[in-house]
Parts: sequence; structure tokens; C-alpha cells
Amino acid sequence: MPLEKLGLFDTPPGPREVRLSLATVGLLVAALILIVPFSDIRAPEIDAFVPVSDTIMFLSDLIIASLLYAQASVFRSQALKVLASVNVFNALLIAAHALSFPGAFSPGGLLGGGVNTTAWLFVIRRAAFPIAVMLYVALKKAESRRSPATEQPTAGINMWILAAVLLAAAATMLVTVGHDLLPPLFLNRLDAIATNVDFVGIASLALYVAAMAALFRRPMSVLDVWLLVALSGFFAQMILNLASHDRFTVGFYFEYVLLVFATLVVLLALIDESNRLYVRLALATAARNREREARLVSIDAVAAAITDEVGQPLIATKLSASAGLSWLDRQKPDRSKAIESLRETIDAGDRTFEVIKRLRAALTSGSLSQFNLNDLVREAALLFERDLAAHKISLELALDDADLPMQGNRTKIQQVLSSLLANAIESVSAMPERARRVAIRSTLEGEKILLDISDIGVGILREKIDKIFDPFFTLSASGTGLGLSLARTIIEEHGGRLSVSSDKDRGTTFHLQMNCRRVAGKLHSSSSILEDAQVAVRPLTPVGLNVFRDEAADLLTLISSELAALREAGHDQAWLRGSMEVVVALERKLSSLV
Repeated sequence: MPLEKLGLFDTPPGPREVRLSLATVGLLVAALILIVPFSDIRAPEIDAFVPVSDTIMFLSDLIIASLLYAQASVFRSQALKVLASVNVFNALLIAAHALSFPGAFSPGGLLGGGVNTTAWLFVIRRAAFPIAVMLYVALKKAESRRSPATEQPTAGINMWILAAVLLAAAATMLVTVGHDLLPPLFLNRLDAIATNVDFVGIASLALYVAAMAALFRRPMSVLDVWLLVALSGFFAQMILNLASHDRFTVGFYFEYVLLVFATLVVLLALIDESNRLYVRLALATAARNREREARLVSIDAVAAAITDEVGQPLIATKLSASAGLSWLDRQKPDRSKAIESLRETIDAGDRTFEVIKRLRAALTSGSLSQFNLNDLVREAALLFERDLAAHKISLELALDDADLPMQGNRTKIQQVLSSLLANAIESVSAMPERARRVAIRSTLEGEKILLDISDIGVGILREKIDKIFDPFFTLSASGTGLGLSLARTIIEEHGGRLSVSSDKDRGTTFHLQMNCRRVAGKLHSSSSILEDAQVAVRPLTPVGLNVFRDEAADLLTLISSELAALREAGHDQAWLRGSMEVVVALERKLSSLV
């Protein structure tokens, strides 16, 4: 089951986005057709127009960059970092453009440049955007082919921002200090050199055509659609620039309108689509909370059924243990009666254990779903992506090219994979001197699915490997010792096998074998216990079960202390040893209720 797409860069556009983008491009074309015949008409000089327009674009570029950086940090996308960084670069260049524009803040402009400084800043800024879009497309293509979990730790956002600042500073230095090294584009503040401007404009047009073609060749996302609209706005601005070269004409003013439009359309699209995605996420969260509440109601009903089923054998345990204590508490203890009572206590404990086993079988049963085990492996790898990156561990997925269809409880199989992968990460993290690597390999051999999860870690000692699947046995100081035991139980319930091999020099490999066959039905048939649980509605909780268990444990403790006192008083030692063995066996049975 594919993960829900929540990023602007991977969410396909809907009919609304497509219609709105086409309408926007249509308006651009219509406006361009209307303006071109009047583009050379000289208009009044408004000195504040360029700084105001540049300020709008400066703020818009920075807001766009912050939104894209936020998406990039969540989805760990290098492609989005490129787009965000080019907006930082363009914002800095547009600031330099406003400061150096002749007549804006001083007759010759600030920054100590020449008559062509502003024009070349404009050209560099205009060329940076399509180059960044093409790089974005290339990186996005590479990311779609690579498993997210295999991605190695990359440069952070601060490094990208620093790179954008350094490039902007270098470009500004080039057009100011190195002003005379660049071909002239303007003769003076108003008049352009048409030949040079046309050459630069045609080259820029070629970049924009290439960027739009790169976007069209890939399945487009919402972000891609609005990037195309922005590219169309810049493209229309360059067409107008070829028709009108000079400043302070009708074409000149409309060029800035198109530039502001192209910047704002991306900003507004990002804000609008981000809000829509947040609404979807809020609705999904509300639905999940409702589902959780429904499950809690079901759990309360199941708890009532557990109390009914488990209560009777536990009460029998308590009564039998009390009788045994009574026989031992007499002045002349009746050994045969006490042993009989204690054996009845063990029998009641066995019945309790069987009830719990039937309850577990009923509660873990469910309709089987078909799924591809390879897809489940990829999802598990994605869940541990940040853990792998944090520990600088590379994950190698060598999955069979063919689908590995199986039927089972998808959630429980994923729980097994997550447990095995977590163990592998913990083992490899303890080996700083080796290349940290975890490998997952799947193959299909006849009707058997084989899955190996290997790590180059500390390995498992030979004398401990036989106990690795025992309950409460753990090699980790923070572990509970239940993960691998539960994993083997789940796999065996699905008709499979889970084993382990380990070598001190090669690490540990867990071998999972499952049947590749389609079986209709359920893992376990439903029992009457689950049916009763569906209709039982009582204000009881699993705490009641713990109360019964604690009372039985207290009785056993009391019996043990009485037996110890009898032993100190010199009573029959053989009889006392036998009684203690019965008590110990009973304690083991009761411990299974934990």
C-alpha cells in the first residue's frame, strides 16, 4: 500500500489546478498580444517603480524559499533544496538590482557599478531560475528511483543557504568590480544596445524552453504545474523585452508587472496548496481519533469477556491454594491433602493459561489481506529512514524482481520486520570501526518466500544464540526481551519459520521463510470468547485480571513462607522439597499471565 502523498512536489495535480493554471497562462498570452504593439511607446519616468517592484519580488522570493525549505526538511528532498536555494539567490540579486538601478537611490546607482551593472544582475537572475528547474527535475528523477532508506546523510539547509549567499555575492562582485569584463547592454540610463540585448534574450529563451520541456517529460506534481506557470510568465516577459529594449516605455513597465506576477503565482500557489494539505491532514487525524475511540470501546467489551473467562479458573486457583494452606497450617499438617490441593491449584493455573491462549488466538485472528512482501519491506525501511541516517548506516535492498504475494495480517508482519530491522540498527550502531551496513535480501524459491535481514554488527555468542527467541531474554540493556519471541510467534502463526545465524566477524542474519500461496480464510478460527466480547458491555478493565493474578501470587508467597517455617521446625524434608517444587511450578504458570 503506497504511503499517502502529502508533499506539493509528489502530489499529482487535480482538475482544479489544471484548469486554473491553463486559465492563467491564457490570460498571460492575451495580455502579451495586447501590449506588444504599444511596447515602444515612451512613458513617464517613475523612479520609485523599480524599487517597489523589486521589494515585492524580494519578499516573495524569501517566503517561497522558507516554504520550500520546510518541505525539503520534512521529505529530505535535495530537489526542493535546489528550488529553495535559487529563490534565496534571486532575492539577494533583486536587492542588489534595486540598489544599483540608476535613479532609484542615486543618479548612477549604488554599489559602485557601471551603467550595465543593473542589466547584468537582471540577466543572471533571469537565467538562474530555469537552470535550477532543470536541476530540480534531474534530482527528483534520481530520488524517485532510489529507495528513501538508502539515502545517505546530506548537507543541511544552512549549507544550501550559505552556498546561495556566496554565489549571489560572487555574481554581484562580477557585475560591479568586473563591470568592464562583460559585454555592454546599455549605452546610457535609458537606451539599450539592441544587438547585445537580443542575443542575451534569445539565449535566455532557450533556457526557459529547455526547462519547460524537462518538466513536461516527467509526471507532473502540483508544484510542477505552478512552476510551469511561473516559467510562462518569465517567458512572456522576455518576449516583451525583445520587442522593447529601452527603459521607461510601456513595454518596460509591463515587463515588471509580468515579473512580479511570475513570482507571486508560485508564492500564492504554495500557500494555497499548503493550506489544503494541512486541512487534509487535520481531517485524517480526526478520523484516526474517532477510530481510536471506537477501538477503546471494543477493548472495554473484550476486557469484560476476559474477566468472565479468566475469573473462574483464577478463583479456583485461589480456593485450592487456600485449602492447601489450611492443610499445612494445622498442628499436624496433612501432607497428602496439601499436595492434592496444590496440584488442583496447578490444574486451575493450566486452565487459566489455556483460556489466555484461546483469547490471544481469537483476538489476533482476522481476515487475511493480500500484499507484496517487497512493498512491506520498503515501507519498513522508510519508517527507519531517519534512524539509519542518524547512525550513518547504509541500507542495501536486494529484493527479488518478481512480486512476492502472500496472505496474512499485514500489520503483524510489518511489526516483525520493524523489530528485526531495529535489532540490526542497534547491533551495527555498536560497531564504530566498521562500515555500518544493513542488508535485506528477498528471493522466491518455488512456493517459499525467503527474506534475510543481515547486519555487520557485534554478532551473538554461540552459547546465547539458542536463547535469542526465548521470552524475556535480551542482549540489550534497554530491551524487554519480548520482541524476537513475539516475532517468531507471529511468523509461526502464519505458517512460516524464523531462524538466526551469527558470526563474530560477519554479524547476524535473521532468516524468514514464508509460504507463497493464496489461502482464503483466517489465521485462526474465531472462538466463542470473541463473539461474547462483542456483546459484553461492562465497566470493567484488564486491571481486574491483574487483581486476580496478584491475589494468587500473594497466596503462593504465604504458602512458601509456611513451608520454610515447617522446614526450620524439622518436619519431613522430602515432603517439604516436593511441596516447594509444586509451589515453584505454580509460580511459573502464574507468571505467564504477565
